[in-house]
Amino acid sequence: MSGTLRVLPLGGLGEIGKNMTVVEYDGRIVVVDVGLRFPTAEMMGIDLVLPDFTYLRERKDAIEAIVITHGHEDHLGALPWVLRELGEESVPVVYGGQLTIAMARSKLDEHKLRKTPLEVLPDGEVAEAGPFDIELVHLTHSIPDASGVALTTELGTILITGDYKFDQTPVDGKPADVSRLAELGRDGLLLLCGDSTNGDRPGWAPSETVAGPRLQEVFSRCEGRIVVTSFASNIHRVQQVVDAAAALGRKVALVGRSMRKNVNIGRQLGHIDVPEGLLVHAREIDRVPDDQLVIVSTGSQGEPLSALRRMAYRDHPQVELKKGDTVVFSATPIPGNERAVNDTIDRLYQVGCDVVTTRDAQIHASGHGYQEEIKLMLNLTQPRYVMPFHGDYKRILLHAQLAEAVGVPEENIFRGENGLPLEIDAGGARWAKKERAGMTFVDGVDIGDVADAALRDRKMLSGDGIFIIVATVSEQDGSSVVPPEVLARGVSFLDDNGKIVEEVRSAVEDSLDRAAEQRVTDNEVLTTMLHDDLAKFIYDRLRRRPMVLPVVVEV
Repeated sequence: MSGTLRVLPLGGLGEIGKNMTVVEYDGRIVVVDVGLRFPTAEMMGIDLVLPDFTYLRERKDAIEAIVITHGHEDHLGALPWVLRELGEESVPVVYGGQLTIAMARSKLDEHKLRKTPLEVLPDGEVAEAGPFDIELVHLTHSIPDASGVALTTELGTILITGDYKFDQTPVDGKPADVSRLAELGRDGLLLLCGDSTNGDRPGWAPSETVAGPRLQEVFSRCEGRIVVTSFASNIHRVQQVVDAAAALGRKVALVGRSMRKNVNIGRQLGHIDVPEGLLVHAREIDRVPDDQLVIVSTGSQGEPLSALRRMAYRDHPQVELKKGDTVVFSATPIPGNERAVNDTIDRLYQVGCDVVTTRDAQIHASGHGYQEEIKLMLNLTQPRYVMPFHGDYKRILLHAQLAEAVGVPEENIFRGENGLPLEIDAGGARWAKKERAGMTFVDGVDIGDVADAALRDRKMLSGDGIFIIVATVSEQDGSSVVPPEVLARGVSFLDDNGKIVEEVRSAVEDSLDRAAEQRVTDNEVLTTMLHDDLAKFIYDRLRRRPMVLPVVVEV
């Protein structure tokens, strides 16, 4: 054995989402997963949150390959931005399962990135990438073609599981490759980087096939239209909705761009079987009797622009919800999305819909293994070292405790965080110097590090609004030349007759008079003085703190 193996998580530790790991050996790099996550409520105006790519951008010539474990956004979604950051001259090959690569191709086509080499790597086959041998090991999750990634070097093999559970009766009939996992254990696995998402749930995760009969039971009790919302990438769940609808003689309409796109990909690859004539276009929804229709929609996480959210707020161009409709949430909120989901549900009740969630029936099965499955993975692979992945700090701690419970020595378990590299060589494993790792924001078409001040300003604007004051002053002595202009937007409790605006205008004039008396003529000093005086006046008058933006024009 020679050399040092370095594992650097850039996302996915201490959080749920934006999974991304850099594996280095002999100066070469393989990247496993390039995910994103959705913004939290305080990230005003931000569309997507990506990992910080700085480390990769500075070493782009060393990247041999990118490997994607499965097609979910938190593992695949940042691929277009990563490739754009690396530049066309440094585009590495991208490996994944058949469905994963098809989803990646569709995503890159949308971003007009068609030169990227995308290669399907069948489970069990080995691809060489510099000093690495790359192998995908079939696992079960809530999407077909989910795999763990085994990376073998002269030093040994590491396994990054991605998301998994040990489903013994999966919808596609392909259980996890337990024998290969056991072989890796017998051969001596150097490091296991395992999914921690459900490390807080005892027992075993229910099989995905449990959801199908429960969905049919719920459907059978509904007299009007049924709207089912789930993850657009959960193709197995969509299949079970289709089967339940067909059994009850209902047509199916797909609503939401990602839902239509993923179902089309799934049908082309044989992952979804839809009987002829069952699907109807969203434009034809009104032509189908209410008791003969199931609508499958995006929006299970309350995303602001998703189809279901727009339906709930009566803003969808093709579906207008009404009393008697039943909305079925065949998904649970991702941690952090609870508020958005609850807001959507409340709006649906206001419309008059009946709502069925996982609290009412077992219409969802998690794609992540519970504690017993985490222990099974540890016992099968018998790793020398363990580094819990994919979870917040609580779940990473629980995963570490499970590893210790099955016999992994405490000193061989490494609870990390984003940016903290683990280095392994012939002498053992240890933490290395922390690297830069944070968040990159997508805001509209722009990508970058949105300053904290910008987010703070957006939050202030959303809370108390803004006052814009234009003051025209003499360049010689700073005195007011014309009456100041005052514009208020989004400010609460303004009276109709403009009395408060007039009071603010008087306060501006008083502040300008005071500045003239003190012979303040510097524009920057005068602007600061105006801001402080008016902010105090407005708070005393309204007990609010709107943004105050003074503009001083010298003539």
